[in-house]
Order: sequence, then structure tokens, then C-alpha cells
Amino acid sequence: MTLPPEFLALFGVFVLAAIAPGADFACVLRESVSFGRRAGIATAAGVGSAIMVHVAYTVTGVGLIVAQSVLIFTIVKWCGAAYLVYLGVRSLTASRRSPQSLEKTIVPVESARSVVTSYGVGFLTNLLNPKATLFFVSLFATIVSHETPVMTQFAYGAALSVFLAVWFSFVAVFLTTRSMRAGYERIGHWIDRATGLVLIGLGVRIALQKAN
Repeated sequence: MTLPPEFLALFGVFVLAAIAPGADFACVLRESVSFGRRAGIATAAGVGSAIMVHVAYTVTGVGLIVAQSVLIFTIVKWCGAAYLVYLGVRSLTASRRSPQSLEKTIVPVESARSVVTSYGVGFLTNLLNPKATLFFVSLFATIVSHETPVMTQFAYGAALSVFLAVWFSFVAVFLTTRSMRAGYERIGHWIDRATGLVLIGLGVRIALQKAN
């Protein structure tokens, strides 16, 4: 089966944007190194599933309204910025873990972190990012034809969602290998602080984002 050219173009642009470090990557990093592989993969699933929400409102035209409405965009923007700053502060104030506790997270236990909590972190991080709204509205408007059936557009979105979840799952697995965990044992305190600063910086950047 030959894939439609517009899907290949859409997928290509999305892949390049997805692998670039940003708020999603920072959150997957934080959950993975702090709470283990299972938490990181759950966060990746949350990030991926949030894509379908962006696709849904973009395909139905709601995304264009959000992007063009200063009030709605500002509300989404400040919610997203506040959430990232909150996560950043949590990372900055995280207590330094002992080598024994870190060793246990090399093979994460179920009680280390609620899967639902980690999933929610990934989902909200992506969902509340106004840059994602602008990205999907502009991407679909530029690449996807208005004549493309709605179900086909949702299928495009599902493919993007699966890719993002798989990509960040690989990132989570890589970050929780024994060698990476050993490195985190040595400098994990500073990684927490650096990740916190990055998240706060991203939150501030989003707060300064303009709808146009």
C-alpha cells in the first residue's frame, strides 16, 4: 500500500519536531531518572495520547478558534506555563536520594511511582503546551488538504500519536539502562536541578508566547 504524499510530508515534519528537545523530553527525562523505567514509559504514553486531543480539535476546526482567540489562547498558555513551572520547582526542591534508593530504581518496582500519575504528567505537559496548538493548526492547514476525509485525518493523527509514544518510550528505556542509572547515582542531584531549571525556563518561554 502506497502512503499518501501529504501523510509522508506531515509525518516527516512531525518527526523532526518531536525529536527536538523540549518540554515533553524534559518531563520524560525527569520521570525516568527520578522514578524508573515504568514511570518514564507511562509518561511517554501520556505525551503520545495527548496528540490525539490536538488532532481532534484541529480537524474539527476548534484549534483555529483557539489559535485566533486571544482570551482562550492566553488561558491555555498560562495554564501550561504554570504547570511546567510547578514541575520545575518540584525538581529543584527534590530531596537527594541515597545510593541505595537509586539502586532499587534500576529495576523499578510498582510502588516507586503511580503509573497513572506519570501518565498524567506526560498528558498534561503536552496538552497544555500552546505551542502544540499552534503547531498542529499550522501543520494541518499547510500540508493536509481540506478534501482529505476526516477519518483519514484522524488516522494521520493516530500514527503521529503512536510514533511519539514509541519514541519517548525508547528514550525512557535508554535513560534507565544500568550505565545511565549509575551515572545518575553520581550526579543525579545536579540532573534534578538542571531539569528543574529547564522546565521553569520552558514555562517562562510559553508564558511569553504570542498567539500570532
